[in-house]
Amino acid sequence: MRSALLIIDIQESFRQRPNWAAVSNPGIAATVAPLVADARERGDLVVWVLHAEPGTGNVFDPAAGHDFVRYQEGLEPRPGEPQLVKTSANAFTTTGLQQLLTTEGIRHLIVTGIQTELCCETTTRVAGDLGYDVTFVTEATATFPIAHRDERDLPFADILASPRTLSTADVIARTEYALAGRFATVATVKEVLAR
Repeated sequence: MRSALLIIDIQESFRQRPNWAAVSNPGIAATVAPLVADARERGDLVVWVLHAEPGTGNVFDPAAGHDFVRYQEGLEPRPGEPQLVKTSANAFTTTGLQQLLTTEGIRHLIVTGIQTELCCETTTRVAGDLGYDVTFVTEATATFPIAHRDERDLPFADILASPRTLSTADVIARTEYALAGRFATVATVKEVLAR
């Protein structure tokens, strides 16, 4: 069965934010690169997704006078590999992803990217609801500590110091508990490469 490797939001925008200092996987591009090479070798579809927030002026705004809405160094699409730009948390709602997958006859997705519990998990849940078989490669995702709802406006250093902040390890564990056996099969990079 032909699969599609989704590379979600592994972009420079995230590296420009203060919370990058606390990211769970600063080498995510290097973690995902072997999956890209493997997918290409197998003839699987490699789908590149970027997140944009037009008109915001922030690091996700492609027209804000900087060049941050681009893939991180070490990851580069080849000619002919689909590139999508989304403006929602999941990779389906504001793109033609489902049409692309249908046209290509793909029913199995391998999910990688930033953020584990946000765009990656949300894409996985939507894919599961749409009937796709999904492999969620947790170690090929990255996330950040999450502030308690009452502390979201604190300075970043205070968020990190707060005992109410959810650690990246806790975020990752919660995501795996929520997805495994419900919306996806959770796998390691090694397991995906050995398939």
